[in-house]
This record gives sequence, C-alpha cells and structure tokens, in this order.
Amino acid sequence: MTDEAPPDDRLRLDQPHSARVWNFLLGGKDNYAADRQAGEAILRMFPDIAMLARLQRRFLVRAVSHLTAEAGIRQFLDVGTGLPTADNTHEVAQRIAPDSRIVYVDNDPLVLVHAQALLTSAPEGACDYLEADVRDPERILQEAARTLDFDRPIALTMLGILGQLPDSDDPHALVRRYLDALPSGSYLALADGTDTDEALNRAIAVYNANSTGSYHLRPPERIAAYFDGLDVVEPGIVPISEWHPEPVDVGEPPSGVDTVCGIGRKP
Repeated sequence: MTDEAPPDDRLRLDQPHSARVWNFLLGGKDNYAADRQAGEAILRMFPDIAMLARLQRRFLVRAVSHLTAEAGIRQFLDVGTGLPTADNTHEVAQRIAPDSRIVYVDNDPLVLVHAQALLTSAPEGACDYLEADVRDPERILQEAARTLDFDRPIALTMLGILGQLPDSDDPHALVRRYLDALPSGSYLALADGTDTDEALNRAIAVYNANSTGSYHLRPPERIAAYFDGLDVVEPGIVPISEWHPEPVDVGEPPSGVDTVCGIGRKP
C-alpha cells in the first residue's frame, strides 16, 4: 500500500475517529472508548443522529440497487467507505449483477485492518481497496483504473465524506475532478449533513472540538451544487428519508431530516 507506519501504529485509539464514531452510531462493535464517548456526547445533544446514520446506510442500499438494476451500472468507486457493515456496496450490487466491480477508498487505517471483509467478491466480479485520501483524486483515479474500466460508466458514491472537508479544501472542485475523469453515462450518488438544525450544529461543534477530524455541515443549496451539470434522478436533491423511501425499522424520521441526498447522471 504505502511506506507509512503499520495500521496498528496509526489507529490513535485514544482519540475519536469519524469512521469509528459512525460505526458506534450504527450499533457496530468496531469502535473504542474515545469513539463511544464522542458518539454519546453527540447523542445527548442531538438524539436523532443515530437515526440519520441508519437512514444514510439505507440510502446507500437504495442508491446502489437503483444504479445496478435500473441504470445498468456495473462499476462503482466508493470513496469514503467507512467500516464494513451489512449491505456493503459490493454485496448490494453483486446480488443484482454478480459481475459488478467495486473499488473502495478510505484513509482510516482501521478500515484497512478490516479490508479483507470488503474484498469477498462474487467470482464473476471484482473488489479492490485503496487506502487513500479523498483529497488525492489523481492517485485514487489512477489506482482505481486497475480494477475499473474508465471507458465504461462508473458510479461514484460519496456518502458523508465531503462534510469531512473544510471549505479550504474546495470540496466542490474535488467532485468536479472526479466527475471529469468519468465517461458519459456515469453517476454521482451523494449524501451529506446540512446546517439547518441548531441542535445538530452545536453537537457537531462539540465533536469537532474533541476529535482528530472535523465535520462541516453546509446549507442544502451548497450540497445541491455538487450536482451542477448532471441530470438529477427523480425525486431530486431531497432529505435522505424521501429518496425512494421504503419501510425500514428506524422509526419515524424527524421533521426536516438534516441530511440531503441525490443521484445525478453525467450527460
């Protein structure tokens, strides 16, 4: 992978990490005391955050299912994978089309430790894992080309990852860089948190003050701008509970869900 220190030396178990905090909110076991403390602090200030985590996971399932079954996509570049759980991208896609090919990308060394769980592809398809940062699109695109055919449509999934970048990283330009490298007929599936709830804003501020990383909530219109130039799939850029909803056991979504999502097709 790289010449960096072994993963175990870079886990920083004494400080919360976004992927592990998210794993805690999803009810997973791949987290540590610092992650649980950060997650519990957010839950006290904004109890709906666990529901938002589950709704985002359900959107991943619906988005990948739609892209595979309805749009005919057979290649996925999943940037900001997070820790493996049920219904990972390759599992959803390959249930519908076993020949689907998936490249996972994350910069969390704990995800690298669990990468083998992501690499169990159907024999007809393929999976690969890159330990890389979303801010290094050139490297990611170059290495993804070992598994994906960039002459054929690719679905780029970016769920909750752009909120981890400050404005100084120009996340809008990063999305453009990825999309520019994809052929016509490719798709972007994206979800991110909005700054429309003061309780959530305060909870995220506490998290940012006590974490190795930070999360940056943005207005819905700025998240919608990531889809500029794309043909947005119905029902558009909407709260995450409203994108082709289906009954799931997460309870009633809160009023004005503070995450928006959408899918767009590159003409």
